Amino acid sequence: MKIQSIRCVQIRVPEGKPRPKPTRPPWSDEAEVANPMSKFPRYKRYRPSWLPDRWSSVWVQVTAEDGTYGLGMTSFGRACAAIIEDHFAPRLVGEECLAIEKCWDMMFRMSKPYGTVGIASSAISGVDLALWDLAGKLQRKPVYELLGGAARDRIFAYATGNDVDWQKEIGFRAVKLACPYGPTDGLRGLEENERLVARARETVGDEIEIMLDCYMAFDVEYTVRLAERLRRYRLKWMEEYLIPEDLDGHVAVRERIPWQTLATGEHMYTPFPFAFLAQRRAVDILQPDIHWVGGLTACRKICAIAEAAGLEVILHGGGLTQFGLHLTAAMPNTPWAEYWGPPPGIRPEDYTTPWGPAVMQDSCLFPTPGDGFGLQIEESWIEPFPM
Repeated sequence: MKIQSIRCVQIRVPEGKPRPKPTRPPWSDEAEVANPMSKFPRYKRYRPSWLPDRWSSVWVQVTAEDGTYGLGMTSFGRACAAIIEDHFAPRLVGEECLAIEKCWDMMFRMSKPYGTVGIASSAISGVDLALWDLAGKLQRKPVYELLGGAARDRIFAYATGNDVDWQKEIGFRAVKLACPYGPTDGLRGLEENERLVARARETVGDEIEIMLDCYMAFDVEYTVRLAERLRRYRLKWMEEYLIPEDLDGHVAVRERIPWQTLATGEHMYTPFPFAFLAQRRAVDILQPDIHWVGGLTACRKICAIAEAAGLEVILHGGGLTQFGLHLTAAMPNTPWAEYWGPPPGIRPEDYTTPWGPAVMQDSCLFPTPGDGFGLQIEESWIEPFPM
């Protein structure tokens, strides 16, 4: 069976019953979060102030000769859609639907003139995920069975967000905090970061794990100083403390704080930087984003790299969509999934989307039943992507 067409689309979900309203504004409405632009006062206070305004999610529809189609999802709006529709699609039409590795390799090599990492890698991700969804539908199997079957029957989920009291109340047994301050905030920032972690530990007690997300905001020296200051709070891991390009910096951090579990990879593209980190054991947990790094095919390669090095893989946002859940269910070294903590008063069952996770139970998830990725998307919801 050959690929007949590839196009970018958007999904218009009909309005359903109104969602419950939060009992208080979520932490993310006003909180400052340390980030790589924190050194510029104009953009320091609020992360959305420097992010693109109109770059929506991009869905990719790959259709086979018999009319069966698969859907994949990625990010970065029109810029990403242009790469898919102007470059990748015309050259992949006519290839075998199940030749996913070949199609991935073609896109990886085609993108070399303008650079594979970044937006091009995200474009690869969207097409790759659609091909895996199509493969599952053609073979009438869920994707995790195509990967060899489920390695676990439940996936432990942790909540990201600073409303830890609510996350504890709805059953999460691990929480990840967004770190508010970085090097430009000096000693006061170090003190405020410690207060945040101390309050969280006091709120959740000793039976719930705490992690810290630093969102590419630090340098080596600040990472070490903060880690030493927070050692008594027993962080499960510190995450994405350096800009992703500073690979040697990751090695330096490992050498200076060998006792702290370290994680990174959300903004790294293709398997190559993960191979660098694994070979040098610079981190303990690799965190690719399945929608950005190059899709499921890239993530499967990263899992193999990590397993050979004795490391774990915990996808960025891996519990937020069926795409990440299928990979996490199937691989032997993917023990946890990230879930965005819902606002206070909103329970996980009121926070799902048709392509999102099944309802969390006892801090655990599993893919929704169905062929491919099991996406609950009606054909009538699929519309052309606005270019």
